[in-house]
Amino acid sequence: MKKLAVGIDIGGINTAFGLVDEQGEVYAESVISTRKYPLLADYPTYVNDLSEALHTLLESLTFEYELVGIGIGAPNANIYSGMIEQPANLWKFSEEETNRDEQRRFFPLADDLSKAFGGVKTLITNDANAATIGEMVYGNAKGMKDFIMITLGTGLGSGFVSNGQMIYGHDGFAGEFGHVIVERDGRACGCGRKGCLEAYVSATGIKRTAFELMATMHERSKLREIPFSEFDSAMISAAAEEGDPIAKECFRITGERLGRALADAVTVTSPEAIFLFGGLAKAGKWIFEPTAHYMEENMMFAYKNKVKLLPSGIQGKNAAILGASALIWQANA
Repeated sequence: MKKLAVGIDIGGINTAFGLVDEQGEVYAESVISTRKYPLLADYPTYVNDLSEALHTLLESLTFEYELVGIGIGAPNANIYSGMIEQPANLWKFSEEETNRDEQRRFFPLADDLSKAFGGVKTLITNDANAATIGEMVYGNAKGMKDFIMITLGTGLGSGFVSNGQMIYGHDGFAGEFGHVIVERDGRACGCGRKGCLEAYVSATGIKRTAFELMATMHERSKLREIPFSEFDSAMISAAAEEGDPIAKECFRITGERLGRALADAVTVTSPEAIFLFGGLAKAGKWIFEPTAHYMEENMMFAYKNKVKLLPSGIQGKNAAILGASALIWQANA
């Protein structure tokens, strides 16, 4: 009988989910809207609709299976509590709801889904940690005991593995590398502080860099023709491929910021490798080459030429689902 795990990736717009075996083959997948449930009171409806969609997906299978567990990756998810804790980017709250009862902003999704499936093992962690575990189970980190995963999307997420174990910290929220300060009193960050790495090194950060450079550089650039509201990081990659000087400088500056920060991170965990994952990592050499250069340039002597900078082995359409399902396979190993 085929053993399957459910992998669920909860984003601000959609919730994607799929049925995955231990080798990483996805047998079926689907999606529901997350944005459809914007208010606190809609959470029970969200859980019910997600449960029904998962049951429908399982019923679509034409072979016998054993459901071994449900893994969930979500912003602000805590593996210790099984909750999504105060998720500002998922469910919005009115001022009255925000002030009324802070505890009602903690959502016990792992328990709620487990109950909907007869008590099956259900684990939840933040999306970057899920990607990290996915790299361990299915990707290029197989066999590695010490590595760092950097996820470069709208923000900058990270996961740290030491001696074969995820570092969660005492409260489940360790590894927020995107919120180390790299520029004191620098750019405003979504976390409420200023100068965080995420504000510079992310799809959002490189977009801000591009507009700063267009204000200070005189070189001609096709990027100048794109309104801010229509601008995305993929356009910078495309322009760099065509030799656009502002696009190329965007990546040099972004790689410099990231490389310097990674050199500091190496001194804490001494990893075998650092993996780059996510949309911005798809820029390939434009992000990898400057990052590797500045990382080595700023590396403490004891670590020079020891740490590999590598692309993720699970980069692709099903990566988030794979990462979430990997929570179950790792727990059962």
